[in-house]
Amino acid sequence: MATQAQTEQALEVNACFQVLGVRVDAVQIPDVVAQMTEWIHEKTGCHSIAATGMNGIVEAQHDPEFKQVLNATDLVVPDGMPLVWLGRRRGHVLPRRVYGPDLLLAFCEKTPGQGYRHFFYGAEREPDVPERLAETLKNRFPGTIVVGTYSRPLQPMSLEQENEIVSLISHAAPDVLWVGLGELRQVRWMHAHRDKLHVPVLVGVGAAFDMLSGRKKQAPRWMREHGLEWFFRLMQEPRRLWRRYLVYGAQFIAYLVLESLRLKNFDASGSSLQNGTQSRQART
Repeated sequence: MATQAQTEQALEVNACFQVLGVRVDAVQIPDVVAQMTEWIHEKTGCHSIAATGMNGIVEAQHDPEFKQVLNATDLVVPDGMPLVWLGRRRGHVLPRRVYGPDLLLAFCEKTPGQGYRHFFYGAEREPDVPERLAETLKNRFPGTIVVGTYSRPLQPMSLEQENEIVSLISHAAPDVLWVGLGELRQVRWMHAHRDKLHVPVLVGVGAAFDMLSGRKKQAPRWMREHGLEWFFRLMQEPRRLWRRYLVYGAQFIAYLVLESLRLKNFDASGSSLQNGTQSRQART
């Protein structure tokens, strides 16, 4: 296991970079796994990890509150190749993206037999997806301990229902809560409930639930590593994803051009950026 000093040194070396006012941590999957295990052993508070791409970055331009939420997250990791390319241009060593499904598999692979307790909390797009994911991981990585699963309804829930879910998760006492509610929704949910959950690590991994459970097919690795996964997923679900990839994708490029020409300033508000940075430094 990495020591706290080693983890802190790794994060300092990789540092972070700004993308349209959002802090993105220049880390790779081994760095994230090491930080997760450190937080689990420290047992000091609840820490959140958001795997984001251009969709989250563009949403942050539309919704200032969402930008504050992202910047207050302990780790914002580059799940999309456009963020990896931008990080490389700014001098960071980023051989690969921190792809949600790969992060989940890497953590389970690196920590077998260590007694870490997992809880899978997903959206109810199809029955039993979190349960199928849990069974897949237990079969693939013997010794994986799953203490709970829950499929959240897609429709809005009352405050009482939200509190019941938080109580259910906290009572199960997981070390890691894997959240698969969709990129934007899961980031907001983790931020809203992190102070109520008695869980060391929350990780938003989005489509990992669907892909690793077998509900959806993954793009071939060559497409995932060359920034073409969006096209594969768009062909699978054009009605649901056309806005994310075509509209938000075009906006992402336009915003980057405007920023490069100094025609628009996309800085985060000083308070939210500062708080997020200080929070991460204090917890590493």
